[in-house]
Amino acid sequence: MLQHFLSVALVAAPLVASAGTVSSVFAPDTMGVVSPAPVSRVDPGNRRPWYRPSHVVLQTGGGLGMVAGGAGFTLKDRLELDVLVGYVPEKHAGSALSLASAKLLYSPWTLPIKDKWSVKPLTVGGYISYTHGTINDEKPNQYPKGYYWFSTDTRIGPVLGSRLSYALPPTASGYARNLSAYYELGTNDLYIVSYAQNRKSLSPADILVLSLGLKLDI
Repeated sequence: MLQHFLSVALVAAPLVASAGTVSSVFAPDTMGVVSPAPVSRVDPGNRRPWYRPSHVVLQTGGGLGMVAGGAGFTLKDRLELDVLVGYVPEKHAGSALSLASAKLLYSPWTLPIKDKWSVKPLTVGGYISYTHGTINDEKPNQYPKGYYWFSTDTRIGPVLGSRLSYALPPTASGYARNLSAYYELGTNDLYIVSYAQNRKSLSPADILVLSLGLKLDI
């Protein structure tokens, strides 16, 4: 009799334990135990309005300041607008320069490399910049009218480059996030005219400026 009772108990014990485990999984949390947070996922259809910044930018060079920073906007899937404020110290320019610029950039392709890495092999676009603080720029009547046929403070020009990106966890709102490093080669209207008029003494490399920067999606 005792052996029979023990046999029944041994068989029933695992079943009782299993039942307890299942019930603990489905039972409501009444002990204040914090349940694991759901894994955030990117919603491909979740798009922010174009007028809300999608990333922040920090760069050096490119004719937009020794250091420049600002915010960027995603106008369409492949089209971005970056608005930057730059600065050049007096010891590097003869006077302290403040620059405001806007860049419109188009990246036709995004190629996955490995795991979370991707590359935009080609980015093309253009920019416009305004420089405040150039030497003698604000002294009236210093030079005869037409002495400078070009603007001394406003530049426009093309840019070309590429970008390497690393995928970060998405935002709480489900937006994809990347940390990107980029380079751009650019020039401006004044350099292009100078090259056209002095092709024997200038090469294309003489009128190109390099910028290096980082972009962080927000």
